[in-house]
Amino acid sequence: MARDPQGALVALNRFGLGARGGAAGDFSSAASDPRGFVKAELFRPNAALLDLPNLQTTPDLARAFFDYQAEQDRERAAQPKVADAMASVATDAKSPAPEATAPKPDTQMADGNATMQPNAVSGTVTPDAMKPNAAPAKEPPQPLNIIQKTFRAEALARLQRANIAESGFVERLVAFWSNHFCISANKAGLERMWCGSFEREAIRPHVLGRFADMLKAVEQHPAMIFFLDNQQSMGPNSRAGINRNKGINENLAREIMELHTLGVGGGYTQDDVTSLARIISGWTFSGRNGRLGPPGHFAFVANFHEPGAHKLLGKFYDEEGLAQGEAALSDIARHPSTAKFIATKFARHFVADDPPPALVARLENVFRKTDGDLKAMTLALVDSDEAWSVPMTKLRAPYEYLVASGRLIARMPEEPMRYLGGLNVLGQPLWTPPGPNGFADTNAAWAAPENMKLRLDIASTISSRVGDAFDPRALLDVMAGEAASSETRQTINRAETKQQAMALLLMSPEFQRR
Repeated sequence: MARDPQGALVALNRFGLGARGGAAGDFSSAASDPRGFVKAELFRPNAALLDLPNLQTTPDLARAFFDYQAEQDRERAAQPKVADAMASVATDAKSPAPEATAPKPDTQMADGNATMQPNAVSGTVTPDAMKPNAAPAKEPPQPLNIIQKTFRAEALARLQRANIAESGFVERLVAFWSNHFCISANKAGLERMWCGSFEREAIRPHVLGRFADMLKAVEQHPAMIFFLDNQQSMGPNSRAGINRNKGINENLAREIMELHTLGVGGGYTQDDVTSLARIISGWTFSGRNGRLGPPGHFAFVANFHEPGAHKLLGKFYDEEGLAQGEAALSDIARHPSTAKFIATKFARHFVADDPPPALVARLENVFRKTDGDLKAMTLALVDSDEAWSVPMTKLRAPYEYLVASGRLIARMPEEPMRYLGGLNVLGQPLWTPPGPNGFADTNAAWAAPENMKLRLDIASTISSRVGDAFDPRALLDVMAGEAASSETRQTINRAETKQQAMALLLMSPEFQRR
């Protein structure tokens, strides 16, 4: 097969996460067979799974969170007692000490204007603190709590997997579906701990499986239920609804239809939303008291469920209990509007803001004929001529941009904070979309002048950190080879310093466009 440099650039940028530096040779591998290079990851066993010893399951994280909450409650409850004890000590200190009793060294008051400064470790007074006008002791950094530790560990695992992946196509699929079925770390501390486990448990196992299976896994995951408040939903005629005078919460039902499956204009009505909310009432998860089972597990509460048959999208669902909701989800996953909505969104993400209608129709047809086989739909995308011929006009989203930067300089992330900080600056904080519709997937979201200025700042920061360790001209060949334009080569060659050249490289069309 003839060498195809342009095809290699499309393979690495449109489908993947960019070429890796060092001795990886990704561009040469892709140039020899662009489509085969992209497809290779799809056929590796368990390519999307992320199982590491330090990453815990959702129930384990729930227990850790509830234990942390209990400890915080105990500390808060003890604070008034501590304050009372300190007040008592202060009162005693004002009274004259018995003449026969000498004050202990670590509680002796300093002379003059000096004040006691307890040692951060032992609680004793240090010599420096006895000096007049001593500067206040610098506060030591606060240790990370369990929520922060968990979020950073999950972020690092995701970043490291993206860094080492050969093409990064499977990781792009994970990111796409995770954004499609998004939750937000800003919901609460428990949700922040669950962001990574939600992706690992509900998204990754199904990115090359069946859409119906992913849909069920997502909507029954405690993180999604908590994010959209379905644990608060009670059928108005259920036992709990009558006893507590409570009703349904439509958040989850609405987002299932509007954002996860049928899409706006997909043929559903407000009555359908209300009906689905009743059908999935009682879908919740076990909390800290464990009354519904071990904390952090999905649970169905019959006393919360709206009884009776319900009509949804023209069909009556007579099943009882949990089976009623599962049957409804199964049908929604196979609805023609779902096939069209998913195919359009998939093509928009990987190919163009306005994807070719013929490509969308082909993906939609594959989705319907294969019962929502996502691997089959993904292969149809890679095999389509449109996916390789449409100009590379889409801008890499911030996550793709930062990961591609790390891959290019072959730096395995050892901690996640630089990436997380960069994502915050560029407007795509990890697992924290602005709403339940996820981050926008069009150029308009990322190509505004202010956003490009921020991206240039990030490029300059990366360049200053790597210094003169890399030759940007060589890196241009690593990432784009013969597909690099003469204009980009001239711009980099004319740079006054290696650092300036590196920043220009990271802002070049060959690096930014997909």
